[in-house]
Amino acid sequence: MKKLISIVLCTLMILSVCALSPVSLAATGNTYYVDSIDGDNTAEGTSPDTAWKDLDGFANCTEPLKGGDTVLFKCGGTYECCVTLSDIKGTKEAPFTISSYGEGERPLLRTDNADEVFTFVDCSYITVSNLQITAPNGGGIWIDTINSESVGITIDNVYFYGLPNGKVTARDDFSRGAAPARAAVMVKGLPSHSRYPVNDLTIRNCEVYDSANGFMIWGSWNDQQDPWSENAVKDPIYNTGVLVEGCYFHEMDAEAVVVGICDGALVTNCRAINTCQGEGLDENGNIQYFTAAMWFWGSENSTIQYCEIAGQKNFGDGMTVDFDSDSNNCTYQYIYSHDNMRFVVNNAKKEPQRNNVVRYCLSVNDNKGRSSLASGNGEDNFKFYNNTIINSGEIQFYNLTNSLIANNIFVALDGAPMNCYLDDEFTAGNTYRNNCYYNTLNLMCDPLAMNTDPGFTTDELIEAYQLAINSPLIGKGMKIEDGLTTDFFGNEIESCNIGCYMGKGEEPEVETENIFEKLVRFIRNLMQRLEHEFNVIRREIEESLAK
Repeated sequence: MKKLISIVLCTLMILSVCALSPVSLAATGNTYYVDSIDGDNTAEGTSPDTAWKDLDGFANCTEPLKGGDTVLFKCGGTYECCVTLSDIKGTKEAPFTISSYGEGERPLLRTDNADEVFTFVDCSYITVSNLQITAPNGGGIWIDTINSESVGITIDNVYFYGLPNGKVTARDDFSRGAAPARAAVMVKGLPSHSRYPVNDLTIRNCEVYDSANGFMIWGSWNDQQDPWSENAVKDPIYNTGVLVEGCYFHEMDAEAVVVGICDGALVTNCRAINTCQGEGLDENGNIQYFTAAMWFWGSENSTIQYCEIAGQKNFGDGMTVDFDSDSNNCTYQYIYSHDNMRFVVNNAKKEPQRNNVVRYCLSVNDNKGRSSLASGNGEDNFKFYNNTIINSGEIQFYNLTNSLIANNIFVALDGAPMNCYLDDEFTAGNTYRNNCYYNTLNLMCDPLAMNTDPGFTTDELIEAYQLAINSPLIGKGMKIEDGLTTDFFGNEIESCNIGCYMGKGEEPEVETENIFEKLVRFIRNLMQRLEHEFNVIRREIEESLAK
């Protein structure tokens, strides 16, 4: 837990420091000042003493805006803003900058239109920082490409709030900008057929609150077909160099981050708390739509790490781990997931996804729905190892081929089974090694795994994180060469253990089970399993008779 606490504290410290830091101004362009309280649109606008009152002051500009220019809004002011910038080309050394000056609360930029506060089309090296953005009928920032690649856009220390966040009856529209998506930031859209990517996008130290969606990042499918179609031919144009870092998402109807059609994207040190609050059910309890907090769609070589994801309520999804729609070579690692609908559901569409990894994650109370390591067309060469899953619901190990399931702790909620298709496992080529099951029977394809109290340092399982010094799981893991040097808690890896803790054991020692206690627990788990299977058969019969 030390690692998680340090992540949270560092994120809050970064947000606090950045809110007080003055913007670094480029010296190569013009600087324009806007002051909604004391400004005058007939003034020159080139100093704090001659600031314009609002954006109408730009009508007095003697030259067009260009890369290297800076636009500053005075702190404490409110500004109506619904602006499209096209073909603004800054450079890494001299970006086009939109930020704040003065003291007090960050400037509030807003619009009542069903539109975006900012739209950037074919722009490069734009920096937006130290602002608040709200749009009760629209969206935050839309970054799009039509005629040229976008490179080097940075969104830093921006507080997005009050975007539309009410109950809906379907997924949001991701195809036409941030406004119809109810999003803080929309990159291109899905489907998008633009040949030009958005590369080296950085979003850091931002907060999204009381809004439907956070950062929807999409590349392109350039085959001119609907990507949802079963007949679509994948011809992607990936966004590269995407970084989302140190951001906080909370109290949101839908999703925090979608990594869509990206190559090499990184989402790190972020928190998504009480996102996906839209349950997605109609009055009859039927599922209308699906949302998840942070997930991959059609991406390659991308990672989500050091994040906390909690409190999702979407009935159909609401999971932490989701490789979706031909995402390959992607990773979730060092994730603290708790109190969600479920921990994992992967959704391969037309063919199996390949080489995805889930490791060193801690899941607690993600048990209101069923988890599935591989749904749809499955996962090939999937690696799921050194995870600690506590109070889980049912977990399905279906549709896996050539995969490794190793060094995991599975502590089930009472009556929650671990399921696989045993006949499929004979030809699937999967490897199950050195796992531990507790409060449930072993997975049928993993019969020789340990089934014992893991020996956590606390008595309450839902608080169990690190292994006690006399835990039976210390040193009982399978060695996996992955180049990692720390465990979930930030400890240096010193021992080859089962679970997400890789130290030599923590004080105090705990009581271990005797043979009688193990026998009683086995009988109880067996009876729970038989009851579960009986209920499944009964439901199937009732459904058959109803037809």
